[in-house]
Amino acid sequence: MIRKVALAGLVLLTLSYPLLVYFTLSFAIQSWLLLGVASLWALRALVSREEIMAWGPVVAALGLFVWGRESSFLFYPVLVNGFFLFWFGLSLKYPPPMIERLARLMDPQLPPEGVRYTRQVTWVWCGFFLFNGAMAAMTVAVGDLELWTLYNGLLSYLLMGALMAGEYLLRRRLMRANGHV
Repeated sequence: MIRKVALAGLVLLTLSYPLLVYFTLSFAIQSWLLLGVASLWALRALVSREEIMAWGPVVAALGLFVWGRESSFLFYPVLVNGFFLFWFGLSLKYPPPMIERLARLMDPQLPPEGVRYTRQVTWVWCGFFLFNGAMAAMTVAVGDLELWTLYNGLLSYLLMGALMAGEYLLRRRLMRANGHV
């Protein structure tokens, strides 16, 4: 039960973070949002099977909170993308790749072609995190809060959703072609 509540809170806060930053700009409480984000990620990390991965965003949020710069809250999406790029990339060097780990949660007997496919998908996600982190950094550098909110609060989620949906459709097609459906 605690895990489901923590996950729901994390998803809601993560999705609403850019909007919360945008709408609280005049209240000087944005850095406290980082503390809330860190708390939710920490709660998730405590109940997670992937504890190491779950603690990265906690460290990122707490680091930005302690740094305390006026604009530190804007760097959170940059750091989170960097963190996921690091972990997904590290999993390619020290297998199994991250997507294979996730796939094995649903199918522990992943066939050899599935292992190859998950390695390729992990590379694709590394490219996504690199691109998304660079775009998030660009929105910080430009200094336009509306652009930052638009990209980090909408466009990045749409891109991520498109990647997930496209990968899912491709995976289903490949599974059918290999007689696994």
